[in-house]
Amino acid sequence: MRTSRFAAAGALLALAVAACGGPPAGTKGAAGAFEITKDTPPAKGPVDTVTWSLYAEPQSLDYAYAFDYPPNTVLANVCEQLMRITPDLKVEPGLATAAEAPDPKRWVYTIRPGVRFHHGSTLTADDVVASMRRHMDPKVGSYWVSVYRNVERIDKTGPMEVTVHLKKPDQLFNEEMGTSAGTIASAASLAKEGYGTPDVGVDCTGPFSLDSWQKGQSITLKKFGGYWDPSLAPKANTIRNVFIPDPAARVNALLAGEVDGGYLLPSSGFPKLRTATSGTLYFGPNTTAVNLIPTDLKGTLGDVKVRKALSMALDRDGIIRAAAGGVATPAKAPGATGAWGIAPEAAKEYYAKLPALTRDVAGAKKLIEEAGATGKKIVMATSTLSPEIGVIANAVQSAGQAIGLQVELKAVAPEAYTALFSDPKAREGIDLVMTIWYDSTPDPLEFYGILTTGDFANYGGYSNPEYDALVDEANAQADPAARAATVARLQEIAVRDVVWIPLYEVPHSMFLNKRLTGAPTGIAQLVFPWGAPLGSAG
Repeated sequence: MRTSRFAAAGALLALAVAACGGPPAGTKGAAGAFEITKDTPPAKGPVDTVTWSLYAEPQSLDYAYAFDYPPNTVLANVCEQLMRITPDLKVEPGLATAAEAPDPKRWVYTIRPGVRFHHGSTLTADDVVASMRRHMDPKVGSYWVSVYRNVERIDKTGPMEVTVHLKKPDQLFNEEMGTSAGTIASAASLAKEGYGTPDVGVDCTGPFSLDSWQKGQSITLKKFGGYWDPSLAPKANTIRNVFIPDPAARVNALLAGEVDGGYLLPSSGFPKLRTATSGTLYFGPNTTAVNLIPTDLKGTLGDVKVRKALSMALDRDGIIRAAAGGVATPAKAPGATGAWGIAPEAAKEYYAKLPALTRDVAGAKKLIEEAGATGKKIVMATSTLSPEIGVIANAVQSAGQAIGLQVELKAVAPEAYTALFSDPKAREGIDLVMTIWYDSTPDPLEFYGILTTGDFANYGGYSNPEYDALVDEANAQADPAARAATVARLQEIAVRDVVWIPLYEVPHSMFLNKRLTGAPTGIAQLVFPWGAPLGSAG
């Protein structure tokens, strides 16, 4: 959760971390080995209804606020973007047939002809302009506004052409057009008050349309007969997304076959799901890392020595066993290794050069004393939203007390935890939050770019002119290898300054009932229409 922004036919294909993200195949975590699989076998036929579980109800289906797992899991099947990020984390044309940069300060998009919206109108450049400009409107308050920070204006330059004019070069912008930042809805629907709510709904172009939203219960999608891409024609007539916030209840529903599947499963249920007779637990490629975010760098955690000391005192192996069921690997940097798709081989070398995060309680206590922070207080948010949050919060409290810090845990209601990442007022009085943070693109600049001064997701207010200049340098480099090398320098600074405190990396998890197959297992399901290839296994 951004609670955080919480196989080939016949056989499962094990993939190494460098190839597609996530821990490598056969990785040994703190409690045993787990295997990364890319896909499930292709479906053999259609199905009538699929019931899918979400750990929470989306607050909205407005793409401007789709910054977490529940809304993105639903919208991935309903709405589409200018570019498409595939299950193997490649960026290809989507609703734009071409994206060209005639000069460093322009992106020109050729819009795909003949695409129909669910309510009957046909996609034009006007819809694209209206959809993109919303992110720049302060009245909308888009959670994706940072993607547009370098945009000067967006113009319709032809009936089926849109040009984005930039204030400065921005290579990442085009990749972000495969995320919610690049989602296109009909201009007519966007003009309606209450867009994205249960009463008004959405009007997009995906393989499924929104059928109904029963508040507090479920969101039902139906197959869209007018979908433009035959390669992703849905095999299911309907997908019913049900909200099951209780982790144990969700696991039991999967075991009993009451629901057919779900992504981002509670690690506390892994032992039962691994041995289930009703279906299979998969671990897929990921761009996700679990971190602690210092949200107030003007308080106790404003001293880098204190942040470093807290990191040094953490028992990461113990946290992995308790919070992730052993299905994770310790992290050395806040950005996930799986997010380095632009230069996977070089990424391994960059990562290897980073210092190992070894536990040293005595050394950490000494740092606290040097900082004059002995006895000072840190307030960390905790919640019942996910078992991992409470487990990690308790581990942080224990580590802090061992080195002389007073760590107070502040309980936050499950429905309010996501607000910590979108509303500055919700973070008032809180110094530290745990996040399961994913990147939507295969470019590590997406994560390291958010640590620039004033970025929406720069929650602690970190500011470093050297760092900001490097972000601009990377964003101007069209060559992926050169950009990755610059991002590696950003990674070193972020680790040195302990802007975020890395904990561990996890694979993406999915459970699928034995009657079904075809769904991708990886993190791309948040932007790729995962429900379209899902069908009968027999």
